[in-house]
Amino acid sequence: MSGSAVPTTAAAIANAVRAGEVSAVDVVDAHLAVIDAHEAEVHAFNEVLHDHARATAAEVDRTVAAGGDPGPLAGVPIALKDNLCTRGIATTCSSKILEGWRPPYDATVVQLLAGAGAVAVGKTNLDEFAMGSSTENSAFGATRNPRDTAKVPGGSSGGSAAAVAAGFAPVSLGSDTGGSIRQPASFCGVVGVKPTYGAVSRYGLVAFASSLDQIGPFSATVEDSALILDVIAGHDPRDSTSIPEALVPITPTLGDGVDGLRIGIVSELMGEGIDPAVTARVQAAAEAFEAAGAKVGEASVPAVTYGLSAYYLIAPAEASSNLARYDGVRYGLRVDATADRQGSGPWTTAEMMAATRTAGFGAEVKRRIMLGTYALSAGYYDAYYGKALKVRTLIARDFDAAYEQFDLLLSPTAPSTAFGLGDVSDPLTMYLNDVCTIPTNLAGHPAMSVPFGTADGLPIGVQILAPALGEPTMFRAAAVLEAAVAPLAPTWEVAR
Repeated sequence: MSGSAVPTTAAAIANAVRAGEVSAVDVVDAHLAVIDAHEAEVHAFNEVLHDHARATAAEVDRTVAAGGDPGPLAGVPIALKDNLCTRGIATTCSSKILEGWRPPYDATVVQLLAGAGAVAVGKTNLDEFAMGSSTENSAFGATRNPRDTAKVPGGSSGGSAAAVAAGFAPVSLGSDTGGSIRQPASFCGVVGVKPTYGAVSRYGLVAFASSLDQIGPFSATVEDSALILDVIAGHDPRDSTSIPEALVPITPTLGDGVDGLRIGIVSELMGEGIDPAVTARVQAAAEAFEAAGAKVGEASVPAVTYGLSAYYLIAPAEASSNLARYDGVRYGLRVDATADRQGSGPWTTAEMMAATRTAGFGAEVKRRIMLGTYALSAGYYDAYYGKALKVRTLIARDFDAAYEQFDLLLSPTAPSTAFGLGDVSDPLTMYLNDVCTIPTNLAGHPAMSVPFGTADGLPIGVQILAPALGEPTMFRAAAVLEAAVAPLAPTWEVAR
């Protein structure tokens, strides 16, 4: 089998490996060669798992040789966002406070992928603790967009999006709290999916905002994202927010089309602040749906205009609580007494914790912890956090009303194409990158970004939104768009 042509999509790789037409080791070696040749240009990874990947691939090949079935992802290289726990492998969240921490267990999604025959090739870079929209907030350096290395890849899952766009892996996993899968997918020209909240287990995902976080796939094709989601979705008793019922398999109905479906363009997400080139691609997507038999109209979800304000109270509040565990005592960084400390006597525990958190957290994480702590403080809870929760309910109700008229909704994924590294320093301007994606997180619904053209050579993604557990219909629509505009090839392809 050595020397056989290496397929480029996850579906094709799995089929070829299971049939014995190509070895998993050859597939992994081909992708590792691309990583080794170009990773320095992109910095998609915090760690590349050369030995681990080759050993895992060899085990897949042994299973095939013995007449067994390694699973639906046999030999498929996958990149994992570095906030997903991997047993014995550093999981840092791109933060100094967790540098070198090696979890004693795997996240549920990591277990499921391994059980399906996938091969983890690396842990990808992210904005520290998933807080950011550009992957410039990493303690280990910024990631660059493979489509144009002077541009950001988006964030916080920028490393995972860049890994797929570059050709380092056909698929990857990210996490999406306010758009952290979909926005980088748009910037990098790949498919990115945020599933229904609770459809994919969060066990082993290092928490940012627990009521918003959700794990999902990146891929170059819609089929590959469906394949991954079919593997990782499902109930997990270790996650108290996991949905009891199973997600309906997506792959079997992927080619069913949109004939007769009602699709609404969200009017509130098509106006001020959205680049005209982006709205043009959304309108073109609507025309593609109409050509495929869908009925397209204008939808209104009025409360989405308050989504950004509500999110930046709810998410930081949950973050301030979740990140309290990083105290220098249990795991991760610990800053002990230093000679230049003012005063005399031994350090108190509180002083050690303060010094550890000061040294361990970056500026954006500190900013959000402070915002969240303020919003939860006595005298301000009802005025800020409590009111934000009421707005969240309004957003969910407005979506429900829209879905009474439409089967799916359509909008931009991001307000613009990828911006330059270092071009956005103002936090509010950065936060506005998520204005189109945040409402879906607040509602708990699924949404995905599908590449649909370019502007000035940079990718543009359009966003398809669905009601809770509406993934099968959402993917059918995504497949129609993909057929209308051919997927972008990875920047560097594996040797065939």
